[in-house]
Amino acid sequence: MEASDARTKRVQVLSTILLAVAAVATAWCSYQASRWTAEYRAASGRTNSARLEAVRAQGRGETEKQVDVLVFTQWVDAYALKRTELADFYFRRFRKEFRPAVLAWLATKPLTDTSAPLTPFAMPQYQLAAAKQVKQLDAEAELSSAKGQRDNQRSTNYVLAVVLCASSLFFAGMSKVGGSLRQQEVLLAIGWALFLGTVIWVATSPVSVSV
Repeated sequence: MEASDARTKRVQVLSTILLAVAAVATAWCSYQASRWTAEYRAASGRTNSARLEAVRAQGRGETEKQVDVLVFTQWVDAYALKRTELADFYFRRFRKEFRPAVLAWLATKPLTDTSAPLTPFAMPQYQLAAAKQVKQLDAEAELSSAKGQRDNQRSTNYVLAVVLCASSLFFAGMSKVGGSLRQQEVLLAIGWALFLGTVIWVATSPVSVSV
């Protein structure tokens, strides 16, 4: 009889402890799930912002290239016709990042050398700052998107941890009102197994804290 009473008391104590620590763990996992959701939203915002800036930079680059083509077309006609004054007029209106490509192209003697590049746009010196910015912004968007996916997965993991902790609470509660003492012990053992497994898993998971 005394052994049975001791077992009953042990079940009651262990179930009470489990209820307490599982409740705390549930609250912690819920907090982490909300924090990682916030991290995911922030990363998504950065991704969208970077992609929007990339679109703007791409549009700016296309506009600058069209300007380069237009001015170059006018200049090359004057240059080929040896209309020096008009050619100088257009040359002074080349954009600063386009002028080095034109000078490098002229050095290849395109009017006499058939192997020369057809236009300065084929020269390695023709570099659009906007195009470089697009690549940089695209890379930033990819990194931010990858981070957002990781944060979203972490949030999902913590939501699952909440479910597991809640399940351990259920088994702890059932162990207090279950049938036989043996059934109570089994329910309590299941609850503790769920809780400890969840705690070990959560302990290896990243943590996000906002003060």
